[in-house]
Amino acid sequence: MIIIKLTIKEASEYLGVAKSTLRRWEDEGKIKPERTAGGHRRYDKSTLISLKNKKENKKLTIGYCRVSSSDQKEDLERQIKTVSDYCSARGYQFKIIKDIGSGL
Repeated sequence: MIIIKLTIKEASEYLGVAKSTLRRWEDEGKIKPERTAGGHRRYDKSTLISLKNKKENKKLTIGYCRVSSSDQKEDLERQIKTVSDYCSARGYQFKIIKDIGSGL
């Protein structure tokens, strides 16, 4: 088994978070990087993969469907179905917000 170690920069880019977030997670005990002889952090990629999966499972996608008048309720229902089908096909956790005729 090959163990891949990433620098803090590589780990932050992989997870899509700031380096300061990784440092904070270390302080909070959420992640434990190894230290090199020079004191630099090295992150185990398998640990990062599990963190990324947890992070992605918590995201909520918002679908916004709108028509300009109540006469277009059928159009709104079609929009809701299309957006819902799209989100479901991609495995998103989602919520649909619908709007009829609101202005600025």
